[in-house]
Amino acid sequence: MTWSILTHDAASGAFGLAVSTKNFAVGAGVPFLRSGIGACASQSFSNRYLGPPALDALARGLSPEMGIASVIAGDEGRGLRQVHVIDRHGASAAWTGENCVEWCGSASAPGVSVAGNMLAGPAVVADTLAAFLATGGTLAERMMAAMDAGQAAGGDRRGRQSAAMFVITAEDLPDLNLRVDDHDHPLVELRRLLGVWRRDREPGLATAPRRADPAGVIDLDAIDAGFVRAGSALRVRRPG
Repeated sequence: MTWSILTHDAASGAFGLAVSTKNFAVGAGVPFLRSGIGACASQSFSNRYLGPPALDALARGLSPEMGIASVIAGDEGRGLRQVHVIDRHGASAAWTGENCVEWCGSASAPGVSVAGNMLAGPAVVADTLAAFLATGGTLAERMMAAMDAGQAAGGDRRGRQSAAMFVITAEDLPDLNLRVDDHDHPLVELRRLLGVWRRDREPGLATAPRRADPAGVIDLDAIDAGFVRAGSALRVRRPG
């Protein structure tokens, strides 16, 4: 019912994940990312309880293959599951249970993994992977191009409804966290939201609270100067 792409940028250490499906709110149950550790997508009759332990396994130093093996071993519904993970070395692995609905399968290259089920055909996965590898730019831009290519190849055989995209860097929470929960053309809307994020959110990441600066920019004059630059009459309060 879903296809997704997991990515790792070796230069920055960032992980990315994008996903789409003919189901409501795919971003609420499939994606799992952890800074410095990896990314995981748990899909096909999704079991959300597989994602966190899969990342825990990577954190302990297990390979992606062993990480997946360790989590599906305790799942009696493993035949219905599809899980893939990518680690901080760019290595990946995927599990597609024997009961997953056709077309189902996966493909990978260093730094990227694609997996899907209930798809129009194998070209969905193959074209998603090929487009990512052929596209330049940021992880988000490359994932967007990849998902568009997968949709052009037929996407989810039932249709389309939701999509999501995440990128996590050195912070505990994703810098990019976009969800389209219910839309006739979720990837079109996801691309629009990505543009809004670049314009309205990305510029403020450098001054927001973060690991290297837990308070972020708190200088009142600097904050007021930002209001002035934006043409706003807002000002911070200065008691006394």
